Amino acid sequence: MRPEKSLLINEIKGMIDDSNVMIITSYPNLKPNQSWDFRAKLRESQSSFEVVKKKVFVKAAEKSGVELNVNDLSGHIGVVFAKGDGVAPSKTIFEFKKGVLEELNVISGWVDGAKFSPDRILELSKLPSQNEMRAQFLGLLEAPMSQTLSVMESLLTSILFCLEQKSKEQ
Repeated sequence: MRPEKSLLINEIKGMIDDSNVMIITSYPNLKPNQSWDFRAKLRESQSSFEVVKKKVFVKAAEKSGVELNVNDLSGHIGVVFAKGDGVAPSKTIFEFKKGVLEELNVISGWVDGAKFSPDRILELSKLPSQNEMRAQFLGLLEAPMSQTLSVMESLLTSILFCLEQKSKEQ
């Protein structure tokens, strides 16, 4: 094996090992400006998009312990790597697919070591992100306290209103 190819395989293996979310896509007719926009949107969700050759990717995946079949990979492939939340990159992929490049197809994915089909990745994209769930949870905790405070304020206001009315009567 040529040293350049070995270096490339080791680089991709490092990306696979460092990320807990990996989504494999095929992208016919992806233009450079579309690729640029797609990568920029993925960077916002702390993800990256790498275009790789199938054979090199399969060898790197085998070294990392991920089983892939070259026959399952169709067309030009690109891989989205992410750390942390798998919802944000999957949302970005499907938003980009819906808005800009309809031909972008999800082939498969791995989230925390579990293999996901394209349908499961679509379901994952419909879930709220980790930050949205945190905000909902904080809102759930804050609501009773806020309502209690509103009741207390209205009681104090009504007492003051009554005292003010009594003082005007005299």
